[in-house]
Amino acid sequence: MAKGFGVSRTKTPCPCGSGEVYDLCCAPLHQGAQRAVTAEQLMRSRYTAYALSKVDYLIATHPTPHLSDQQRRKDLRSNCRQTRWLGLRIVSVEGGDAMHLEGIVRFEAIFSVAGKRSVLRETSQFERRGGVPDGDWLYVKGLSEVS
Repeated sequence: MAKGFGVSRTKTPCPCGSGEVYDLCCAPLHQGAQRAVTAEQLMRSRYTAYALSKVDYLIATHPTPHLSDQQRRKDLRSNCRQTRWLGLRIVSVEGGDAMHLEGIVRFEAIFSVAGKRSVLRETSQFERRGGVPDGDWLYVKGLSEVS
């Protein structure tokens, strides 16, 4: 086979910056084969979902009943087309482990829109669906600052 053809995706680094390959890191979450164990893992998988335009995953992990899924899908697709995600750095994590019901993740995400590089700094709140220990982790809200 010619070089460059049939390249396995298993060697592609995960955009979340974990150091793992995508197929072993965020892909199983995006495919529904695994659930996020921690708030940080959900945060990293959501970053990767933005980087790879995994719109359905973004909708599933951030319920917003006041907006229709159709409108959210349209808005997210537009955002994913316009934004190039360049890197993620986790600043701090509070709670959000397997035994917690809530968690806070502070991060910095480097991105580019129309060739202009910026940094999104956000403190994100996560909680378990239904407030129960075995509920899926969900992104609730974030306070962000773009610089």
